[in-house]
Amino acid sequence: MKITFYRDRCIGCNYCVEAWPERWQMSKRDGKCVLIGGKKKGKLYHAEAGEFEREYNERAAQACPVDAIRINK
Repeated sequence: MKITFYRDRCIGCNYCVEAWPERWQMSKRDGKCVLIGGKKKGKLYHAEAGEFEREYNERAAQACPVDAIRINK
């Protein structure tokens, strides 16, 4: 499973952290979320994750009010 995070869209609402704190955390520097294990490519962050995380990350993506998280197979 691949997670794509559009960090520039993030408003720091913390919903993703509440859904899965093992993969998401808040940055003390700017108040936006950080994709733990994510690698930056341009303006996007990407991370590979195991299937056991799918439910939690899909919940984070659905909760995001600015559609900053995408989950791909």
